[in-house]
Amino acid sequence: MIYDTNWAVIIPMANEEADFAIVANELKDVLTRIGSGTIYFIIDNVSKDNTLGLCKALSAIDNRFKTIWAPENRNVVDAYIRGYREAYNNGHSIIIEMDGGMSHDPKALPMFLRVLNEGNECAFGSRFINGGSMADSPFSRRMLSKSGTILSNVLLGTTMYDMTSGYQGFHRNIVGLLLSYPLLSKAHFYQTEVRYLLRKKRFAEIPIHYQSPSPNVSQKAIKNSFSVLGHYFFKRLFSKAVSL
Repeated sequence: MIYDTNWAVIIPMANEEADFAIVANELKDVLTRIGSGTIYFIIDNVSKDNTLGLCKALSAIDNRFKTIWAPENRNVVDAYIRGYREAYNNGHSIIIEMDGGMSHDPKALPMFLRVLNEGNECAFGSRFINGGSMADSPFSRRMLSKSGTILSNVLLGTTMYDMTSGYQGFHRNIVGLLLSYPLLSKAHFYQTEVRYLLRKKRFAEIPIHYQSPSPNVSQKAIKNSFSVLGHYFFKRLFSKAVSL
């Protein structure tokens, strides 16, 4: 299949020094196999090791990789949005979001491109459909992800199999809508908020393998998640549901 060649991936990177070589080599292999693509590494003050230096060194010798230093970021959502803004401003027509550290497999990128080249506006990674999986994460985190999907579908009226995965991609016009909307999420609920807002767009879910252990979710992040979920639920309850 012939892919749109003007596509990009945004990856927030923090404390990834140990796995950087693996991630970089996997991404290089995918870019070479497809023959196009640009990777944007987003790094901020959360990263305390040499991740920034490694990203800059790679960018200096391979122009397919761009390093964005964003010390102004206040949370991970700021990192995602900064990445989207960089890719959008540079004119990319397809923009894919994934996590670093091999928690998301770069080998899945061709599937995202295929889905987005087949008439879909959005492509959402799913761990809970046939072919997807969530390995190495604590039972409590797997339950949190699964129950978060069920609760969101019940309260928000969505129908996706996975409402909490961070592997997703969009056409340029969709990214423009996200950049112009004041997202309420500050942490883990961000992906759910995005999927809720885009529920009426043409989308497909893609099976993905989540491979790495997940850190504990902070009480602050959980509190923000319930706050944002409640906001959209009550809007829907009173016939003021929001969509992009």
